Amino acid sequence: MHTWIRASVVVVLLGMLAIAGSSTGQAQQQQAPAPPAQPMSFFITSVGGGNGGNLGGLAGADKHCQTLAAAAGAGNRTWRAYMSAAAAGGQPAVYARERIGNGPWYNAKGQLIARDVADLHGDIERDRNNIRKPTALNEKGQEVKGVGDMPNEHDMLTGSDSHGRIPIGAAAVLTCNNWTSNADTDRALLGHHDRLGGGNASWNAAHMSAGCSQPALVKTGGAGLFYCFAAN
Repeated sequence: MHTWIRASVVVVLLGMLAIAGSSTGQAQQQQAPAPPAQPMSFFITSVGGGNGGNLGGLAGADKHCQTLAAAAGAGNRTWRAYMSAAAAGGQPAVYARERIGNGPWYNAKGQLIARDVADLHGDIERDRNNIRKPTALNEKGQEVKGVGDMPNEHDMLTGSDSHGRIPIGAAAVLTCNNWTSNADTDRALLGHHDRLGGGNASWNAAHMSAGCSQPALVKTGGAGLFYCFAAN
């Protein structure tokens, strides 16, 4: 009889220990810290350069990205404008896809935009990246106006085709003369950050601008905004 009682007590104690161990494990799992948010490495400029397609060349566009990033607390990274430039003055063409680093890239809220250059451009599968209105945010973490908003500002200056390269053609009609012109006789290739509007909803190669002046960029549904990527 005593042996049976001792065995029962042992069983009860083991059960209590198992329950306690399970509760401790659950508590540890519940208290495990969340992984840190990924730092911002992609944004749309909250404002353009103010002079249409004349940004002071690629260097001026990069500086604009760097300035806005610094104001948002991300100035410790090297920022590049997602823009291509045509060959000119003895210099070779510059492709947007080759100047933005390797990724991955995250928006101001830590949401993944693309894992790498191939993912960004759909080299393996089209439309894989996460550049869309809810996620293609400016450096302040705000949505950028698109189709249905007043005003519509979804046109992004890129000077690039869908693969992030500049098509064959003159700089004046593809990149606002390599981002130094605000003349309405010049043009630039544009993308749509919200992937809406018209028959081509590409994020980086939707259509041409009406000109390179600020009013011309506004006329076609933009504000002279562009994409910025952290290259490191």
